[in-house]
Amino acid sequence: MPGYQAGHFQHPKACTMNQTPPDRLSTDPKSPYCDPELLGRGIGIKLNGVEKINVDEYCVSEGWIRIAVASTRDRKGNPLTIKLKGMVEPYFKDAAASEAGE
Repeated sequence: MPGYQAGHFQHPKACTMNQTPPDRLSTDPKSPYCDPELLGRGIGIKLNGVEKINVDEYCVSEGWIRIAVASTRDRKGNPLTIKLKGMVEPYFKDAAASEAGE
């Protein structure tokens, strides 16, 4: 099916010009869910109504985010992350700024 990858997840590139962020997005360039164009737009994440600023990856349909744990690294040099579960609300920062300016 065009526009879908790995079952029911919508691929980030299918939502590029849309006002709704994709279901899943990652900052890791090795991930299939990484999209530099979307990340360049600026995406904000709220978990259970609280804004998180150090999110590495999120998934709305599964209800989780991955955040970096301080400056800790794993044995391969990647940031050590933890998974937090709850209600995930992604939004584009440029869209939120234009709504606040109106």
